Amino acid sequence: SWAADWNWDRGLLTALSFLLGALTSMLSGYIGMEIAVYSNVRTTIAAQRPGYTQCFNVAFRAGSVMGFALSGLGLLMLYFTLLIYKTHYED
Repeated sequence: SWAADWNWDRGLLTALSFLLGALTSMLSGYIGMEIAVYSNVRTTIAAQRPGYTQCFNVAFRAGSVMGFALSGLGLLMLYFTLLIYKTHYED
């Protein structure tokens, strides 16, 4: 029977990884929307001034901040997940 060979530790770690991925995705979406709303307001205010350079710079910087923050969050969660796996699999 396939159930007799079931590895509960591996199943629990897989489920934990899935839950951490889901929580990270939800947190990334929330942070991304917060940054996007604030940066859109700042870009709109900057666009009311003559020229497009200032509003482009505001939008570009906000996008880069959002990208680096969300990538950093993903890498941080991956690091913690690997630390959890390292304590279980010592090889």
